Amino acid sequence: MNFVIKNAKVVNEGRQFHSDVLVRNGCIDKIQSEINTPRSFTEYDAEGLLLMPGMIDDQVHFREPGLTAKGDLATESMAAVAGGITSVMEMPNVSPATTNMSAIAHKLDLASTKSFCNYAFYLGATESNIDDIKSVDIDRVCGVKVFMGASTGNLLVENPAALEAIFRESPILIATHCESGPVIERNRLSLQDPLTIFEHAALRNDEACFVSSSYAVSLARKYDANLHVLHLTSAKEMPLFDSGPIEHKKITAEACVHHLWFDDQDYAQLGNLIKCNPAIKSAQDRKQLLQALRHDVLDIIATDHAPHLLSEKNQSYPAAPAGIPLVQHALLMLLDLVKQGELSIESMVQKACHNPAIRFEVKNRGFIREGYHADLVLLDPATPTHVSNTDTFYKCQWAPFDGQSFFSSVKSTWVNGIQCYRDGKIVCAQAAGQAIEFTRSGEHKR
Repeated sequence: MNFVIKNAKVVNEGRQFHSDVLVRNGCIDKIQSEINTPRSFTEYDAEGLLLMPGMIDDQVHFREPGLTAKGDLATESMAAVAGGITSVMEMPNVSPATTNMSAIAHKLDLASTKSFCNYAFYLGATESNIDDIKSVDIDRVCGVKVFMGASTGNLLVENPAALEAIFRESPILIATHCESGPVIERNRLSLQDPLTIFEHAALRNDEACFVSSSYAVSLARKYDANLHVLHLTSAKEMPLFDSGPIEHKKITAEACVHHLWFDDQDYAQLGNLIKCNPAIKSAQDRKQLLQALRHDVLDIIATDHAPHLLSEKNQSYPAAPAGIPLVQHALLMLLDLVKQGELSIESMVQKACHNPAIRFEVKNRGFIREGYHADLVLLDPATPTHVSNTDTFYKCQWAPFDGQSFFSSVKSTWVNGIQCYRDGKIVCAQAAGQAIEFTRSGEHKR
């Protein structure tokens, strides 16, 4: 946990600069142009490499407890650190669903011995757990997750009175999945059976998303709630959100890497492998999402990592589950978009590292700053990564990039100053992750 990274090109807080970084006892101690390596400290030469904060992924499904055939806290957190993601916020649609503080405590206990990256968990909203939401521990929970559309088990919340209560009473940020069930059903009736993957974007179209996301925004404005709308997918939704720095917003919006990367033409090659909800839509929608990121309309980039078994994905379209494993390759996807000129690297770091820390009020993470935890990723922009299903850390052992190459590679990842990943291998003997702490105060309570 004591080391110096020498000769790195640091990407942090809107600029690139050459610097050394000294880490002592797991925290960043010095950031200077030249640092003499103290005796007994390890030295890493980062000449020609990029150093950035580890990505903070505010939307993952690690499947534990109850769905561990697909993934678990250990396997998916290993995949995350292999991809340069050092902190995750995990979703409540596991079994049993995470709908009270007892379930949160159980997941925190599990992660404390299993997770290779830092972790926090959402409390899932139901139509009847408003008392659990009102009494949520704001220091131990990242947010309240509301599925305003088709969901797993009892986590679907469509009743207007229940939604009004959640937006009125939640003491912390509300994160929403926005798709309108009635619009999806109307679309289903207009489409010809049997449905295939080629109808997925029409079934879950921009209208289904807009009806729900505009409703969420209206509720947030009515009750002055902190709202974060997850995985936006359509050009139609972009006017709902304001441009500007995230620090000045109570309503924020997110894009996920697969919606920035794929469009509906990719269904022909990848089929159910890229079936996800909300659906991947048109090339024009993808173009507008990227433009919204560039203009600070979309504030955060995440993954919505959601592994399923390949045997499940190989079923017929109606039976195949929605979701894609992404944490190991998300940062590489973003670096390719940078190389293609779609994003600047400074903006990418802002949206994937800094802004999640700001929005969720994460304590001492998400930036390369003296006194902050040493959550760091070293990237090689000149060495490509060739993807093979056999080389993934995902428990499901597949990715939608099998046989493809990315321009860059993840060289090393440190979590709390512990080197967890280096040159294709997990190199720490035990889980290095810690529970994410927040800088919230009693002012958040209503």
